Amino acid sequence: MAGTPNSNTACCTIPPVVPKEQYKEKGEYKPYGAYKKAYIVGKPDTGKAIIGVYDIFGYWPQTLQGADILALDALVIYPDFFDGKPWDTDRFPPETDEDKKGFDEFIQGIANVGERVKNVGELADQLKADGAKFVGTIGFCWGAKVVTIAASSGKTDAAVSIHPAFLDVEDVENLKAPLGLFPSKDEPLDEYEKVVKSISTKPFASKNAFKVYPNMHHGWAAARADLENPENKKEYEDVYGTAVTFFKGVIAG
Repeated sequence: MAGTPNSNTACCTIPPVVPKEQYKEKGEYKPYGAYKKAYIVGKPDTGKAIIGVYDIFGYWPQTLQGADILALDALVIYPDFFDGKPWDTDRFPPETDEDKKGFDEFIQGIANVGERVKNVGELADQLKADGAKFVGTIGFCWGAKVVTIAASSGKTDAAVSIHPAFLDVEDVENLKAPLGLFPSKDEPLDEYEKVVKSISTKPFASKNAFKVYPNMHHGWAAARADLENPENKKEYEDVYGTAVTFFKGVIAG
């Protein structure tokens, strides 16, 4: 992908999965902060908030189901960063020259990582102004890079990165918050190990969490999750449970 280096072939080739049975989400869509639309679910009176950054396909039933899991003891907000214009699943993977050009423009435009990192910081400020004492983040694929870099701003209190695209040790050099890193078999293991080594020297190293899911494909916890598959469903539930445990550990201090 131009504009953002990517060594993960699976990220650019595995399509999303359309569930046979439509999931009925527990939250609602409404404006929040600078966003005309955000998926909001959970308990606003807990003092705990989680900002979710979806993958390039935007809102997807499997992604929203995960948000509902996270919302058992927190307020969860997934803003519509793409303003209703996620990448078109009919053009994925991008194979024609036109689609490849369009995908590069998408990544450099509305999906520009640097701009979305700033947006996450702004949202964290808004949530804290609205009463949150703790603001965590969770991101998937493209969104995982956004929340990881945003954790260097000092505005968020913890970040979870699930099957991250564009995994790069440079993104954690200035990390200021604990990181939960949960890659699939498709992410580069050598880069993962560099990230683990780097953040294991941070003052908050004891709060970090790491787990590789060696039998899972890239995207197994978001739009590309196949919850009809028993193993995918099991590991999907495991990674969300692990994320919840990670956030609780950071909050507990």
